[in-house]
Amino acid sequence: MAMKSTGVVRQLDTLGRIVLPIELRRTMDIGVKDMVEIFVEDDRIILKKYHPACIFCGDARDVSPYMGKLVCKSCRKELAGK
Repeated sequence: MAMKSTGVVRQLDTLGRIVLPIELRRTMDIGVKDMVEIFVEDDRIILKKYHPACIFCGDARDVSPYMGKLVCKSCRKELAGK
């Protein structure tokens, strides 16, 4: 995956926060109160819109809590069958 420069430079505030420009939020479909995952890779901090996914197969469709963890419909069926 090649990184693309946006040309945007932001300063951290005294609490270590930055504001993501509205253009980036619109492009990435990140709305108010959306969750963002934070990854670290070498000397990079990577932000990614959070999509809750099944802890077993990683599918993000039709997930719901099962014993405190997110599980998709097909994995719930498999768990119930065993």
